[in-house]
Amino acid sequence: MINNIGKLVHLLRNVSVREIVNAIEQDGFILKRTTRTGGHIYAHNDQRRVVIHYHRGSDTLTRKTLYNILEVIGWAEEDLKRLKILK
Repeated sequence: MINNIGKLVHLLRNVSVREIVNAIEQDGFILKRTTRTGGHIYAHNDQRRVVIHYHRGSDTLTRKTLYNILEVIGWAEEDLKRLKILK
C-alpha cells in the first residue's frame, strides 16, 4: 500500500487544490468548517475526516500533504480515475 500511495502522490503532484477538493466533494465529503488559518475540514458519513490547508484554489499541495490526504481518504488509482483526476 505504501508504494501505491507514493505512486499516486507522484501522479497528483501538479494537480491543483481546486481539482482535489472537487473530487473530495464528489466522493461524498462535506465541508464542515473553515479555520482562520486556511484549514478546510471535510467530513464523510463513514466518520472519515480530512483537513486541507490552502488559500487559493490554484495552489498545489506538497507531497507530504498529498500523501497524508490519500492515506486518510483511502483512495486507490481506480478511485482517482472514477473521479476524473487521473485519465
